Amino acid sequence: MSRELAEFRQIVDGEWPDGAIHGRKPTDEEITRSLQVMLTRQCIYSSTPGLGRTYELIRAYASFFERYFGALGYRLTISNRDQMVALAVPSGESRYDSVYERLRKDETIVLLALRLMWEQAVGSQEIGEGGLFETTTGELIDRVRNVTHTEPPDETRLLDILRLFQRLGAVRVGQRDRLEKVSPLTILPGVSVLVPDSYLEDLMLWAAASGSQSESETGE
Repeated sequence: MSRELAEFRQIVDGEWPDGAIHGRKPTDEEITRSLQVMLTRQCIYSSTPGLGRTYELIRAYASFFERYFGALGYRLTISNRDQMVALAVPSGESRYDSVYERLRKDETIVLLALRLMWEQAVGSQEIGEGGLFETTTGELIDRVRNVTHTEPPDETRLLDILRLFQRLGAVRVGQRDRLEKVSPLTILPGVSVLVPDSYLEDLMLWAAASGSQSESETGE
């Protein structure tokens, strides 16, 4: 039995030497679910609805999860300040699972705009507790225009894109204001995991090139 599987058995049998979770020991299903959740959600928080137990299990048995995900080429990140656990791809390694390589053009542009807005908020000290930045879809649309010099996705498509990033732990979308015709938007620290500093410049160059191409096509 591999070390990782042996540790899995130690956890569910209550024989883990250190870092055990308080209260009842986890079941096989809970550990398996935690692994699956991280692979599909990428960033979760202590406040993520329905996933508080997963967050606590990963923090309590961090060394097991670090080795497991490390074998898959990920780095487990635990931020006590932001109460977040996340999977990141180490810099300089091939990104066969690359988020932005799998995304459509409009999804990539929105993700870039979210990352830039969050970065700017950090620099201007507008970040709230837990690394949250409160904004609106209206401000996001303005940023997309400024970055790409093209029209952003329409409202329906934009909300679909944001729901995708909400599942990955990068944003939270609030109830739409019918009068203002915008939705409250909370950018979460997980956006820096989806678009780390090492890939931000590449994305900006890609978006700039896309914007120039669109302008050229418009001119023609």
